[in-house]
Amino acid sequence: MDAFLVSGPCRISGELAVSGAKNAALPDVAAALLSERPVSLDRLPAVADIRTMKKLLSGMGVTVSGEAPGTVTLDASRIVSTEAPYDLVRTMRASILVLGPLLARFGEARVSLPGGCAIGVRPVDLHIMAFEAMGARIAVEKGYIHAHVSRVGPGRGRLTGATVRFPQVTVTGTENVMLAATLARGVTTIENAAREPEVVDLAALLVSMGARVSGAGTATIVVEGIEALPGSPVPHAVLADRIEAGTYATAAAITGGDVTLRGAREEDLPAFVAALRAAGVDVSADESGLRVSRSGPLRPVDVETAPHPGYPTDLQAQWMALMTQAEGTSRVVETIFENRFLHAAELVRLGANVRVEGHTAFVTGPTRLEGATVTASDLRASAALVLAALVAEGETLVRRIYHLDRGYAAMEEKLSSLGARVARVPG
Repeated sequence: MDAFLVSGPCRISGELAVSGAKNAALPDVAAALLSERPVSLDRLPAVADIRTMKKLLSGMGVTVSGEAPGTVTLDASRIVSTEAPYDLVRTMRASILVLGPLLARFGEARVSLPGGCAIGVRPVDLHIMAFEAMGARIAVEKGYIHAHVSRVGPGRGRLTGATVRFPQVTVTGTENVMLAATLARGVTTIENAAREPEVVDLAALLVSMGARVSGAGTATIVVEGIEALPGSPVPHAVLADRIEAGTYATAAAITGGDVTLRGAREEDLPAFVAALRAAGVDVSADESGLRVSRSGPLRPVDVETAPHPGYPTDLQAQWMALMTQAEGTSRVVETIFENRFLHAAELVRLGANVRVEGHTAFVTGPTRLEGATVTASDLRASAALVLAALVAEGETLVRRIYHLDRGYAAMEEKLSSLGARVARVPG
């Protein structure tokens, strides 16, 4: 099992091209299941979750050609299985995204309950509720979701459009219903829909494939179902990864560095960029990307996670690492997941002053961090520990970085190119 060995402290500077977004690429890959014609995707990130998703689709009969981060073409014209087995989906919650396309096109699916990071319960009941409203019959047994659509009567084997109102915002739920609704009979209206940029990216891909989707980026999305998708006429470029951009922006901020992030967009990270500026970090934006730098002291800034356009939960752990170097006490409130402060104890091992009370963490700084061995609990916690290690005195060993590899492409290489001393070692 690999680890990162980080030698600090350091100051990072330079220019970096932001990879394609994992959280946009996964539903984009799943969308290929809807069409009998090849779908080509540009800028897929070379991360473990994408490799797992490609393997999952290959097992269903999808022909996959090309390698990330180049153009990858997926041909789902000859599907041989509508099952997503446990062995492939146990590490990745986004596997649930194949349920909608399989139900829509084939009228049936058997999908293992998904896994992912140990950050709390991610219920699939919202997905099930939505598909039942669209006419699917669903049973959950022996760790699998069994779903099918009746093959008798009008619209044989097809889902039926419906109004789906989510009681709480769900990104994957919104995406799954969008995917299913493209081939449903009639109109589907998604209320209280997620507004994340990744949802907008999926809508753009579906429209290029011939789907009729409107309202993406707002709280109400309308999908007019059609019989079949003609396919994607041109390769679809996956959205730049706003979470990767935010992570490296935090690296510049915590080290007092100066980094230009090509492809990053301020409009994808409004609350995060506002928090950076409030903390005394300089952020400038132009059509090519974002430049992030800091020369003065860090000020404490409270953040509370919320659905887009609020502060992203996927940048919460990184903010906690940053606030260990701010002059004063800040509050970090987690409202999305109930178990996403596991990194706090590991930051304390490095010397951080962090106190957790329920869904709130209090961080007091600045503290002098010292290198130690720490263990990552999830994807974004891994990134937070690496960020803290950049300013810690001496060597820090960050163990279990397989979490990190799920969502960050070659982080050690990218940080090294900016002047950090990071090596991948056995750990």
